[in-house]
Amino acid sequence: MRAEALLQALHEGRFDEQLRTVYGAQPLTAAYGRIESVVKEFCRHYDRDGTRELMIFSAPGRTELGGNHTDHQGGCVLAGSVDMDTLACVARSGDSLVRVLSKGHNAVEIDARDVVIHADETGNSASLVRGVAARLTELGHRLGGFDAYTETQVLRGSGLSSSAAFEVLIGQIMSDLFCDGAIGSTQNAQIGQYAENVFYGKPCGLMDQMACATGGVIAIDFADPKEPLVRRCPVDFAREGFALVIVDSGASHANLDDEYAAIPNECRAVARHFGKGRLRDVDEAVFRRERDAVLAACGTRPTLRAEHFFAETKRAVEEYETLEQGDFAGYLALVRASGSSSEQKLQNVSLDRPDGDRLLRVIERARELAGPAGAARVHGGGFAGTAQAYVPLDMLEAFKTGMENEFGRGCCHVVQIRNVGSTRLI
Repeated sequence: MRAEALLQALHEGRFDEQLRTVYGAQPLTAAYGRIESVVKEFCRHYDRDGTRELMIFSAPGRTELGGNHTDHQGGCVLAGSVDMDTLACVARSGDSLVRVLSKGHNAVEIDARDVVIHADETGNSASLVRGVAARLTELGHRLGGFDAYTETQVLRGSGLSSSAAFEVLIGQIMSDLFCDGAIGSTQNAQIGQYAENVFYGKPCGLMDQMACATGGVIAIDFADPKEPLVRRCPVDFAREGFALVIVDSGASHANLDDEYAAIPNECRAVARHFGKGRLRDVDEAVFRRERDAVLAACGTRPTLRAEHFFAETKRAVEEYETLEQGDFAGYLALVRASGSSSEQKLQNVSLDRPDGDRLLRVIERARELAGPAGAARVHGGGFAGTAQAYVPLDMLEAFKTGMENEFGRGCCHVVQIRNVGSTRLI
């Protein structure tokens, strides 16, 4: 559909049904405005005469609800996609060039036929686009070119995984344009992880991409990373009387790659002590029996991180079960236990540097302001990232005011669960 016709149909409400499926209770006027923005900006950069056939795609951010740093060891997690997304206006091109312009960022241009690693792209968006194209090519798909303009609500550093949202968005676009929509959510997530691991150079697990690609609250068992077991878990936090709030610590993310990489590396070191490649394949009873030998061979922190893994992966399953049973108080007790384990054993909430305790201070203050009925824990990777808080609805405004007075205006993001993952909207 061309730009003029698309915008007319949008404002006539002809897309309302599919928009409500994706955005739920959000006012559609907000979705109208964002779609109109990406269409107009796309036309300004790529379609000045308004003659190209346009499509609109969306991919949400994600929140980790349980299973902190377990996915990369074949563990279990609980995660959900959120109502903050990345939108793209897209049109095919007549060549093999893929051009992606994201608001506030430099334009990316790759040739879909050139799918080898470019060292100068490591750590930037071009590597993610090329990595997705490379993996699809390896899988036997013949890709062509397209132009895309994107705008996002999933802010970098917000802890809602803007990179995973971008990866699965590109995968969704390429699937629809060149693969007859054959790439399912799990495969799209795996392709995004491949792009981030191999081309971008970040050794992430698969949880972020799975949540962004699948939608809703999902329990994921990564025992077989090629075929992770996914179970949906309907839950409405507001109906339980709570708001889910992500709090940005505001601490610097600079020079943290080694800290993040140390967690899977140290967990694998413990696994290798038992002749295994990951902790999921280590018998926990044997680990407990031989803990002193592990401590001597691997050191204190790797041993504690392994203890966290064994407890946390079971806890993620228990969180799913309590939600299934409608035991929300029991679920929050597990959230609190997850937070304590992350702080004391996983040790991903503070660093030995000037602002290294800021995230811990955010978590502690969030617990105070959420009260005894609420809960707060580290969210995602940790160190200098974000906290996650469950706040009673009648305390939400006071919570936001208190947190923002201490840690900066705009640090609180109240999120809702979105039940649809990456998708074509129009």
